[in-house]
Amino acid sequence: MRYESTRGHSPVVSSAEAITKGIAPDGGLYVPTEKVSIDLSKIEALSSLSYPERATFVLKHFLTDFSDDELIQCVDAAYGNSNFSSPDVAPVKPLTDNTAILELWHGPTCAFKDMALQILPQFLVRSLTKTGEASEIVILVATSGDTGKAALEGFANVPGTSIIVFFPQQGVSEVQRLQMLTQEGKNVYVVGVKGNFDDAQTGVKKVFSDQEFAALLANKGFRLSSANSINWGRLVPQIVYYFSAYADIVKNGTVKNGESINFVVPTGNFGNILAGYYAKSMGLPVNRLICASNTNNVLTDFIRTGTYNRKREFFKTNSPSMDILISSNLERLLYELTGKQSDKINEWMTQLKSTGIYRVDSDLLDLIQQHFWSDYATDEETLDTIHKVWLDHNYLMDTHTAVAMNVLEKYRAATGDNTYSVVASTASPFKFNGSVTKAILGEKAVSGKSEFALLNDLASFTNWSIPVGLRNLDKRPVLHQRLTNKDEIGNSVKNILIG
Repeated sequence: MRYESTRGHSPVVSSAEAITKGIAPDGGLYVPTEKVSIDLSKIEALSSLSYPERATFVLKHFLTDFSDDELIQCVDAAYGNSNFSSPDVAPVKPLTDNTAILELWHGPTCAFKDMALQILPQFLVRSLTKTGEASEIVILVATSGDTGKAALEGFANVPGTSIIVFFPQQGVSEVQRLQMLTQEGKNVYVVGVKGNFDDAQTGVKKVFSDQEFAALLANKGFRLSSANSINWGRLVPQIVYYFSAYADIVKNGTVKNGESINFVVPTGNFGNILAGYYAKSMGLPVNRLICASNTNNVLTDFIRTGTYNRKREFFKTNSPSMDILISSNLERLLYELTGKQSDKINEWMTQLKSTGIYRVDSDLLDLIQQHFWSDYATDEETLDTIHKVWLDHNYLMDTHTAVAMNVLEKYRAATGDNTYSVVASTASPFKFNGSVTKAILGEKAVSGKSEFALLNDLASFTNWSIPVGLRNLDKRPVLHQRLTNKDEIGNSVKNILIG
């Protein structure tokens, strides 16, 4: 399998090269040159396999320059050794007769980003050997909260790499912030950005596209790469859990093999739900991918109208990992659905950068709507959903999962479609315990209390255990105190690496 840029002006590369580069030299995102198809008999066979075995099966279709033994080593290092608190890694929990929850937060940082970021460093180390890379790889990350900690955890002390994470100083929860600022590791750096996530992401992208800066770094023995979902090595492991969830549902007899289901995905940067689209394109029986947004509903508007418009008010919500107005991975979807017309991608991305708006034609919009449906939930609706699900099902969900659950209800009301649906649960409820406690116990229960005091309150009331990765977080020493203006991200990278 080879990989090409969505912008069409970079050489075709191997999977190892795509992983080490992260983003193509022309600013595009790497996508497979060929379509992968998996027939129903092979999907059914996954039911008898463990999660690591399922992962190896899916990954070998895309990472063809890795041997089977290498993939097994990567998978075992990521998902074995008790890295995940559930033996199933990504368990499916039935909620009602037509709804299940896919729990993606049993990894070390209690968020779905662990599903990819525990294995990406394994891919990268082996890719460096394959490509003969002599430079130290510097992983640059812009995070809206969860990616940063998961990437730091994955890359800490990995030989031949350094990692620099930029996060919006006022745009993450206290738990997320301290998870990053207390991260240990000789090769890790964390920088707060005076701005929102889009400011951080735009600044990091600007660094990647600065060829003069790249030459300066190369002269000093460094080369930039990415751990954001713009890196194919980060996105491809996410395809696995869609197949795994379906295999589990077939295994327990909820649906018959070949029967279509819906997936509902809380969505910000479009990487998670895009992995669902790739799974569907490979033959996984998916009826509809339901894109759930919060009040920053740029994706909902796009899927409904075909107009992408980031020129709107930015809201800080109680589902902060989705507080995003520039959804980078949408570029990959547009490239695939236009039949790989890179000229159109260049035109739209240029318009987005210069005017903040682009529009797709009606034929493409029709095609998008064949696969996707979208709506959004307000902060109040999110809290109401957490409360209702707890009362009705004794199930605790975080704010992002509640956004998805609320949007699923809206989808069913709007379409009458009661197809069996799987809600992607992207974070432990304890990671956003302030909002979750408020939803369940009321405003007075959270008044004047820190997020860390509320961890214990929530655990005591629900009898759910606080995840290991969040215990005593407020007692760990703060190791990172760097701050930067949104226009100085490149200088921050330079100061860290070169001085």
